[in-house]
Amino acid sequence: MLIDKIEPPIRVNARNTDIFDLFNVKEYLGSNPYLNRASLVFELALTGYNRPLPIADYLAVVGDRYPRLTEIAYASHAELFAHTAAAVNKLDMDLHLQGWSVQQQESAKIAIEALHLRTTREVIYTVWDWFEAIARGEEFEIASQIDSLQQVFRNSVYGGPTVYALLRSANAQEIPSFYLWDERLMQYGYGKKQIRGVATTFDTDSHLDSDFTTQKDDCKRFLAELGFPVPQGKIVYSWKKACDLAEALGYPVAVKPVSGHKGIGVTADVTSQAELKTAYQRAVDAIPETEKTAIIVETSIVGRDYRLLCVNGRFVAAIERQPASVIGNGKSTLKELIERENHSPQRTDTPTSPMGKIQTDESMHLYLAEQGLDLDSVIESDRTVYLRKVANLSSGGFSINATNIIHPDNIILAQDIAQHFRLTCMGIDVISNDLACSWKQSSFGIIEINAAPGVYMHLNPAVGEPVDVTSRILETFFNSGKEARIPIISFNRITLRQLQRLSDRILMSHPDWTIGAVCREGIIVNRSEKQLNRSYNTNIRNLLRNPRLDLLIAEYDQEILETEGMFYYGSNMVVLDNPSETEMMLARDVFANSTVIIKQDQQISIKHQGLLEQYELESGELLEQVYLKEIATILA
Repeated sequence: MLIDKIEPPIRVNARNTDIFDLFNVKEYLGSNPYLNRASLVFELALTGYNRPLPIADYLAVVGDRYPRLTEIAYASHAELFAHTAAAVNKLDMDLHLQGWSVQQQESAKIAIEALHLRTTREVIYTVWDWFEAIARGEEFEIASQIDSLQQVFRNSVYGGPTVYALLRSANAQEIPSFYLWDERLMQYGYGKKQIRGVATTFDTDSHLDSDFTTQKDDCKRFLAELGFPVPQGKIVYSWKKACDLAEALGYPVAVKPVSGHKGIGVTADVTSQAELKTAYQRAVDAIPETEKTAIIVETSIVGRDYRLLCVNGRFVAAIERQPASVIGNGKSTLKELIERENHSPQRTDTPTSPMGKIQTDESMHLYLAEQGLDLDSVIESDRTVYLRKVANLSSGGFSINATNIIHPDNIILAQDIAQHFRLTCMGIDVISNDLACSWKQSSFGIIEINAAPGVYMHLNPAVGEPVDVTSRILETFFNSGKEARIPIISFNRITLRQLQRLSDRILMSHPDWTIGAVCREGIIVNRSEKQLNRSYNTNIRNLLRNPRLDLLIAEYDQEILETEGMFYYGSNMVVLDNPSETEMMLARDVFANSTVIIKQDQQISIKHQGLLEQYELESGELLEQVYLKEIATILA
């Protein structure tokens, strides 16, 4: 049980009406004494003001929201609190956060796995408030609280759908990943194995090619010269020129800014000069103030809107994108129908939901007016009303997996286009009557190329089976999690001089290597001593972000493990010199073929690939001599 008597009562953060107190909150960016992953750790205790309700009373309320929790037997209130926090921590988005632990001491020490530490901190305080409300018999709006928590996570560096999807795949494949705050980049892998990027754009991509795709008219002209089907059109710089070009091309036309993304400022199927004026102004409004007015007017191709995704020059997925729509019931206004649709579980507008909220904006009002409607119009039963012309998913559009129906000619077309660009990921937006028909025999046009395509529409389409495109992206760089790592040797106690001798020993057999080594005394790269940062894990991160690093050697003693935890997970060799209980976590976080050397007084134990060897050190024999003999086991 969470202790019934506290002498004296712990009252750190609690109010005088609280039953529980939550305090000593610590953030760990990686493996720590409580979990082998990034965690938020805190203490939970009774205040002594009032006795807690029976566990069953809390579970009756919590279990109504999370029925799975009712299937578990709880030995203490702390265990129920931890289970509840772990459930809330998924934010109703099925986040890949599973780990938690409880250690019963004077108070209960609880660890909860965290991706975005601020979000998880808000989670545990939310659960605390929920438990206190249950004890007082008060209603607690957990649904609205989770909505707020989702917003905190969404605004974090991990909250974008594409970034989160890549992180989730990296986690599943055991590819280490972390955020580089200065560069504002995600790093996947360590040292020389690393890749860095923003969403689906990576440092291996040609930035010239990436920039070229944003110049839509130049890119379209390039594609036309290669014989690919693109709509006719030109860039215009004034309203008059736009009118003249639209007349020359013949309506309907499409209008869009030369530089842009996510369909902002794009209007398709413009059928008259009056519509053209609105579309032209909309495109102009989408252009940043720092850029000149440059608008594309081109033939509008009739058909469905598709996104073809290529990874490393190969076609991997296709999605049909339909504009946001609602279906009438003969009673409700358009505004009411939109509000009802936005409450759909599929439209939670989170990084893992298949659809976003339907956005009400000027573009919607204008398109409704073209149909003789406004938000107060009552729509007859079973009538489908499309709310905008452009099938923009970020504005509430609808996605349908089309990967299994695409014609082979269209796959070849997509791959032929992708071969001309040195880009890891490429989205090709096309209009086609039917993607199942060859582009050679149907209405078909390439609308634009996207060098930084979002991918969550493929992972979780509104209709159809998902396509695991993020795994395909990461497989471009790593065949396995092992290929994303460099060898790591961890010590609980080592001097800077010993680090230098070890580095020199390794460099004798690997003279072309770059070796980073750090201990409490200093940090070196090969024979060059570097500036030691006050934050110990910053030193580790700075070494692992070095794109030339072949090997990391690091000291982690009890103080660092308890205050900061470890930046990385997994060592290929661990050397422990009379380790404390906390320092034994270094031996916990190893791989199946890792080597673990432990010295207890004069007793040596060496474990490697399941085999255990033990012996006594001879008089004058040093631990250093032992691990230098074993070092070859991880350097092959």
